[in-house]
Amino acid sequence: MGKVLGFLILAVCTLICEAAIFKPISDSHRSAALDLLTPKDGSFESLEVTYKALRSFEVLGTGKQPDIKAVTCKSVVDTLRSPSSASKDLFQALRVNRILKCELNNEAFAGIAYRLKDNVNSAGSLLDYYYSVESLVLIEGQASEVDVHLGGADSVFRAIKALSQSDGRWRYSSNNPESSTFAAGIALESLAGVISLASSEIDRSLISLVKNDISKLLDGVEKYDDGAYYFDEKLVDAHGYQSPLSASSAVVRGITAFAIASDEDLNLPGDKILGLARFFLGVGIPGNAEDLFYQLDALASLENNRVSIPLILSLPTAVLSLTRKDQLKVNVNTVLGSAAPSLSVKLKQIFTSGSKDASIIDQNLKFDPENAVHFLDVLPENIDAGSYVFTFEIVLHNPEDKKIYAAGGRTKVPIYVTGFVKVDHAEVAVLDSDLGNVETQKRLDLAGENTISLSANHLQKLRLSFQLTSPLGNAFKPHQAFLKLRHESKVEHIFVVGNSGKKFEIILDFLGLVEKFFYLSGRYDIQLTVGDAVMENSFFQHLGSIELDLPEPPEKAARPPQAVDASSRFGPKAEISHIFRAPEKRPPKELSLTFLALVLLPFVGFLVGLLRLQVNLKNFPKASAPATFAILFHLGIAAVLSLYLLFWLQLNLFTTLKALGILGIFLMFVGHKTLAYLASSSAKLKSA
Repeated sequence: MGKVLGFLILAVCTLICEAAIFKPISDSHRSAALDLLTPKDGSFESLEVTYKALRSFEVLGTGKQPDIKAVTCKSVVDTLRSPSSASKDLFQALRVNRILKCELNNEAFAGIAYRLKDNVNSAGSLLDYYYSVESLVLIEGQASEVDVHLGGADSVFRAIKALSQSDGRWRYSSNNPESSTFAAGIALESLAGVISLASSEIDRSLISLVKNDISKLLDGVEKYDDGAYYFDEKLVDAHGYQSPLSASSAVVRGITAFAIASDEDLNLPGDKILGLARFFLGVGIPGNAEDLFYQLDALASLENNRVSIPLILSLPTAVLSLTRKDQLKVNVNTVLGSAAPSLSVKLKQIFTSGSKDASIIDQNLKFDPENAVHFLDVLPENIDAGSYVFTFEIVLHNPEDKKIYAAGGRTKVPIYVTGFVKVDHAEVAVLDSDLGNVETQKRLDLAGENTISLSANHLQKLRLSFQLTSPLGNAFKPHQAFLKLRHESKVEHIFVVGNSGKKFEIILDFLGLVEKFFYLSGRYDIQLTVGDAVMENSFFQHLGSIELDLPEPPEKAARPPQAVDASSRFGPKAEISHIFRAPEKRPPKELSLTFLALVLLPFVGFLVGLLRLQVNLKNFPKASAPATFAILFHLGIAAVLSLYLLFWLQLNLFTTLKALGILGIFLMFVGHKTLAYLASSSAKLKSA
């Protein structure tokens, strides 16, 4: 019973999730942000990561967030005041400062602006322009008294535009022939910054060329079957892989920034703007901080833009119960959950899932201003338990709002209508194999408990039948209808119950099933499973048992499989005890001592030889440098002997050889110096 209910709950949850793909930002995102954006030891690992976290909190409007201002502001001030800071570091510091508002005077901003203007004039790549121009835009917003205007804005604009490609994408530099979608996004944002920083108006023909690039860029946008649009990044180079989420976010940010700065009507198709919003919302709640930033930053750009603000139609729940007489409720909001303008929602059509036939409804939903929800009091009369696709249309009341908001065309939403399915005319019977006459027949109460007891032999049949009727009296076909026979030895056999109209029936001919049953006579428990995601009274019923008398198995008949207990399969395993080999018998102590004496005998002979040769230190060098080399030589010999001892005790061969190689080179050097001195001294004595 538990397995069936678990399956049905999972199926319903899956349907709900599929129906609620496009929902505006909610408190779930705020909770996820607090979990994902947690600083370590009071700060984030870098200013870039810090900005992404702060920007995410800013978009979400989360009141509760980590207190990192003191530590972060110190890093921001140090970066901005350091003369060695790169343009990227200045850009990240200024972005963080825009949110935290650290203590910096206009003199500091003026010095930074002067450096950034020089960087713009000497920029050699798209990223150089981006970091420098956007940093100047940030300074303009934080210190309005500082002069950040670009005198040669036209030439800067042309330099950035020269990196564009025919398909609307951009190159990172003139030396790199590969084009990138992500680069197109930051290029458009850079051009928007140049327009806002220009001391004189930019040539309108240049802006028209960029508008054409944006149109080409949108022509290459990818599309999912659910109406979501996204940009894919095909270039993977030194700048790293950019996911569709980061590439799409960069393009959206660039297009909206350019539209605001240029004050131009870009004539962008509303369905693609709405499709991009659906893509970002379709991500749900990202699993890492970076993806969360890209999602929220893009949605914030779509929320506050002058191109077209998307309106998102969503349902609080996509599962409606006929038993509870649930109302159909629809919400319309912006991507960040803000209230929509004055509008109406129409239910246009209803499709049965898997069918192209539609019911034409064309009915306005009522509006509840207190809860800001559109609703339908009663579902249409022909709606029975099942899965449907409802088609809605948003109608804006104010003609001016049509220029501001993107409502899209018709929106299709999967709806699942559940209800109580009537189960009746249930009976089980044992039939004769030849004529099909009923020998034993018993009625079943599938809504209650059953304890039937039947008996049959291999020449008879078992018939089970029942009827399923939907809330509107139509035939109902569930996702699953299984009959299970379980032998007392725990061997199970499962059969699918077929249907014709309302009636479900299965006949088991035991004569043809004796091999499948492994000729096992005895008691079989009978279980029936009927379930569906829209069937509120799905059930798993134990009907009773049947005593089967099957013939003896032939000599070569297949044996039944051994039932394996789950607890023995997944439970703790038996402890493995390992018996080690008994140690070899050691030789007598006297033999070991004799062998040791034989090993030491050559060394004793060596010492005796030295005494017989009357070895002395008369020729040991007396000058400081030669004496030092001689001492080092003897120490090296001692080190080699010590290394042999260590090899005998604990070192392995490879470690010993590496150390011996180093000592050998050392001994060659100091030994050569020592022998050269002795040879020189001997030659001087002979000449004297």
